[in-house]
Amino acid sequence: PDEGALNRNMYYASMLGVPMGMFYKRRDYSKIINGHNPIVAHEYLGNSVEGKDVFIADDIISSGESMLDIAYALKERKARRVFCYATYGLFVNGLEKFDKANEDGYIDAVFSTNLTYRTDELLKREWFHEVDCSKYISYFIASLNHDVSIGNVIDPNAKIKALLDRRNKENA
Repeated sequence: PDEGALNRNMYYASMLGVPMGMFYKRRDYSKIINGHNPIVAHEYLGNSVEGKDVFIADDIISSGESMLDIAYALKERKARRVFCYATYGLFVNGLEKFDKANEDGYIDAVFSTNLTYRTDELLKREWFHEVDCSKYISYFIASLNHDVSIGNVIDPNAKIKALLDRRNKENA
């Protein structure tokens, strides 16, 4: 992750029992371009990724430039496969950069939820995989309608542990 997604990804890594690295976005604070300070470089902090499958998780893919920069940097460090995930995949600058990154072997797949609009063009991409959150939205609505806590819906610990237990039994 970048530093903004650090806490979420520390949780993922601890639940999955895997090591975590992070990228620090070094910005040029002397300039503002399109309302933002431009990113000069993504600095990697972590163990070697050589020969490993890597999962990049973030909250949003807007233009996708940061995620692709990180994917390229991971491949330069000899990562085996790179998987990307964002809750909200907007792809505001189009899909061509992701097409090229997939074609050139920099990203193997992108996962994103159905919690935002997805174009037909996106849904047709072989590298794109939709994560269906409809069931969880219905849990939120039911909790609110029954005036009960949404804590069980928000807390994924038991769900993740059950998923990992099923996976470990299948692979045993």
